[in-house]
Amino acid sequence: MRRKIEQKLLEWKDRERMPLLLFGARQTGKTFTLNDFGERHFTHRVYVNLETDIHTAEYFAGNIEPGRLIRYLETLGGVPVIPGETLIILDEIQSCERALTALKYFCEKAPEYHVAAAGSLLGVAINRERYSFPVGKVENLSLYPLDFEEFLWALGEDRLAEAIRDAFGSCTPLPAGLHQKAIDLYRCYLIVGGMPACVSEFAGHKNTVLVQNIQSNIADNYVADMAKYAGKSDTVKIRGCFDSIPAQLSKENKKFQYKVVQRGGSAALFGASIEWLAQAGIALKCQRLGQAVNPIAVYADLSSFKLYMSDVGLLTMKSGIALQTILNGDPNVFMGALTENYIAQALRANNHPLYYWESEHTAELDFVLQQGADIIGVEVKKSFKTHSKSLNQFIQRYKPAYSIRFSEKNFGKADGILSLPHYAAFCL
Repeated sequence: MRRKIEQKLLEWKDRERMPLLLFGARQTGKTFTLNDFGERHFTHRVYVNLETDIHTAEYFAGNIEPGRLIRYLETLGGVPVIPGETLIILDEIQSCERALTALKYFCEKAPEYHVAAAGSLLGVAINRERYSFPVGKVENLSLYPLDFEEFLWALGEDRLAEAIRDAFGSCTPLPAGLHQKAIDLYRCYLIVGGMPACVSEFAGHKNTVLVQNIQSNIADNYVADMAKYAGKSDTVKIRGCFDSIPAQLSKENKKFQYKVVQRGGSAALFGASIEWLAQAGIALKCQRLGQAVNPIAVYADLSSFKLYMSDVGLLTMKSGIALQTILNGDPNVFMGALTENYIAQALRANNHPLYYWESEHTAELDFVLQQGADIIGVEVKKSFKTHSKSLNQFIQRYKPAYSIRFSEKNFGKADGILSLPHYAAFCL
């Protein structure tokens, strides 16, 4: 599948190098992406899975001088490791602490070699005290589920994706037929999501039942990881927070409430579990802003946040909402949660930190972005209805250069509000 991260990988390949560390939740395509990149852009490729290849992991327990490791990897892979021609891939690197440390020495002593490492629970692992993370010695990239544009590419709808970008750039409506086609595919995306295995299944067979079976297996694998990488009592709390996300988002006030997980729940009891889910890439955390002024990061209220699924398809599966409800665009209450989760996922895939604004409990705006010195309010509507008291209050208070409203309406602009259809979220 065509992934946008390939351009960043090419930029890494061509400049003065540090080893690459690829973050991302399990089954977002990290292994495939690195192997495919190595096959198409290098003469040779050496791949090692440090979780399953115990002997190689044990070899890293000794001397991690780059020359010694390269000689071993050459023999193991049966190919020469040549600067500029060979890509070394260290997969599931969170399973081997010494391999993570070795990246520092590749940066300092052997920067001519291309070394790329990946790990599904990397964010969790490097926060353990015993790990010596090579700060400043690696380049970090994150791989998220396919966004809607990548989903269109996978379905062979490249021209529709291009038409959406053109309409966004010129702020002119798409022809009605294309607009409806994009809306229909967007609704399919709410079901399928962006996990590569799910997109592949849908692209091949258009069978949403089989897609949900794959999603269920992915969710089960997440739970298995909780048991593997957390203590028994922590696993129960992490899973409780994970399972509560659909219920959290179904509330009118979508702020995460610990009491929804367990009666009497508190930040002291579940705070670490929330961070585990965020670091594992399983959930997306959206912080509350008390003020929406430059720089917004310093006005974040760390005690108030929303929690979204990293993939909207997994949220659809876990919620149990009828798929026909989504495909028909029925005005179901939970459609608001799915739509908001989809926008959060799209913003995060484009490297926007997630914030929302709340004003003395009288108004709440779904997202706030900062682009340079500009602060942009983003409102999300699930259908064609676009009346909003909250966005109006935000505009009156902060007088932004412009604001954004997502809905099922076509492209347009009026009174300083840029109207975008849901399917155009990847353009931001």
